[in-house]
Amino acid sequence: MKLKNLVSQRFKERPADCLIDSHALMIRGGYMKYVANGIYSELPALRRVTSKIEAIIREEMNAIDGQEVLFPIVMPAELWQESGRYDSIANELVRFQDRNQSKLVLGMTHEEAAVHLVREYGQSYQQYPFMIYQIQRKFRDEARPRAGMIRVREFTMKDAYSFHTSQEDLDQYYQKCYEAYQRIFRRVGIPEVVTVASDAGMMGGNLSHEYMLLNEVGEDSIVLCAECDYRANMEAAANIVENVSNGATAPLEYVATLDCKTIEEVCDFFKTDISASCKAVVYQKNADNTFVVAFVRGDYEVNETKLSNLVGDELHVAEITADTPLTAGYIGPYGLSKQVAYYCDLSLKGMDSLVAGANREGFHLKGLNLERDLGEIDYVDLAKVKAGGICPCCKKPALTIQRGIEVGNIFQLGTKYTESMHMQFADKDGTMHYPIMGCYGIGIGRLAASVCEARHDEYGPIFPISIAPWEVHICCIRPDDLETKSAADHLYEELTKQKVEVLYDDREGVRGGQMFADADLIGVPIRVIVSPRNLKDEKIEVSTRDKSVHAVVEVSESLTYIMKLRERLYQELT
Repeated sequence: MKLKNLVSQRFKERPADCLIDSHALMIRGGYMKYVANGIYSELPALRRVTSKIEAIIREEMNAIDGQEVLFPIVMPAELWQESGRYDSIANELVRFQDRNQSKLVLGMTHEEAAVHLVREYGQSYQQYPFMIYQIQRKFRDEARPRAGMIRVREFTMKDAYSFHTSQEDLDQYYQKCYEAYQRIFRRVGIPEVVTVASDAGMMGGNLSHEYMLLNEVGEDSIVLCAECDYRANMEAAANIVENVSNGATAPLEYVATLDCKTIEEVCDFFKTDISASCKAVVYQKNADNTFVVAFVRGDYEVNETKLSNLVGDELHVAEITADTPLTAGYIGPYGLSKQVAYYCDLSLKGMDSLVAGANREGFHLKGLNLERDLGEIDYVDLAKVKAGGICPCCKKPALTIQRGIEVGNIFQLGTKYTESMHMQFADKDGTMHYPIMGCYGIGIGRLAASVCEARHDEYGPIFPISIAPWEVHICCIRPDDLETKSAADHLYEELTKQKVEVLYDDREGVRGGQMFADADLIGVPIRVIVSPRNLKDEKIEVSTRDKSVHAVVEVSESLTYIMKLRERLYQELT
């Protein structure tokens, strides 16, 4: 491919609306173009990257007996009504009607389509186990698209679905997928990806793992232990609190607190530490708008995923008006309206004397003791983990929190979908059972952007050779010089004959500095510079984009040198 014929533009300046490096570099390097909020077109360079990622994924999925299929993007609402997700998923699922007034949805995930495809096929135990997968475009009406390809609305995803007759069989296959994912991320150049325990969310199921690239631009908070191998997404991390009695048991007392409403204002008024307060966070259920109040110690934050799982419904931040049974700014567990469901976090257990809302306008309580004043309480884990917290595994106060980009996930779905959609198989004695499912996803564009985020410098991406748009980038300095042009043309032809993917820059009137800047923005791993200066000594310059290699080699040996360097770069990824 000649650079002068490549459909793309490169830009010197960073776009103002690109907040992270990978987004800025992929726009500047001519990899993608903005179309609408969370929607991008892939230019040839990015399409070559994503195609290579897809090829690696196909190899690894086929190696564990996956069979590729293709589901429709548009599906009838009936499929999603069968599973119950048509009504349970909020605005992320796009619903519409065709000209015949038939209700349809745009696929944001394909569990329903997978069950629909195989429920007639999988009627006998003899057909099991099997796994089907697809690489398909999807649309999720994400509320807050951000970071270029890392969080978008339209995206390409590999999703796989396995079907099993027993939990033991699923466990064995889940481990195969677990290992296949590790190979995929190593082959695309980010072996540092870690697995973390996660919450299954809308997917359902009991066991799930996310593959996280630890990076400061990530939107997920990852909890890690400095003393053991414990790793979990913040949403799923257990919070262990060991409260120590403060020995300050006091009578319950109503105190006028004037205009103090926030937990900080209240604690400042009482001259007490925020850890000696009971904080109320109020939500409403999506299904019926009834109120749910989470009470946590003042120095903790509510983990909304934990609360949602406990309630059994999606939640939204409450809107409290004058006719609701709550007094905004003065909400506490003592004297709370019986119309309101509430939960007390483990961080409040054993606390002797707390400051809390009094459920009366302008008043707070001091001296609150939950066990004494409310009776028996079922404490639950509702809070987010804090740095320095106690590890659920080794029990040491060694938890740290880092940011991470989710580049893949795997779930044990159980029978959530096969049961709701009435898929059954007959075992040896004719007894009917629901198949047990696993689900395994990787976002293709997000993975490409994540590699760029992890592998770049200030000048451009440093793509690993396995997924780089081209393997070798030839810069012909002074193509108007016949000897230089002839040498560069010959090397281009010889590399092409060897099935090497070459991007050849022989643009006339472009200075070397501009060629090198463009080469940096494109990020091809091997760069070959053919110039009149080096050709005087019958040599050419070969380097790698990451600057680990820089050599001046004889023209006669250049092809062999480049081929060996190319082979070595591939070997380093295996």
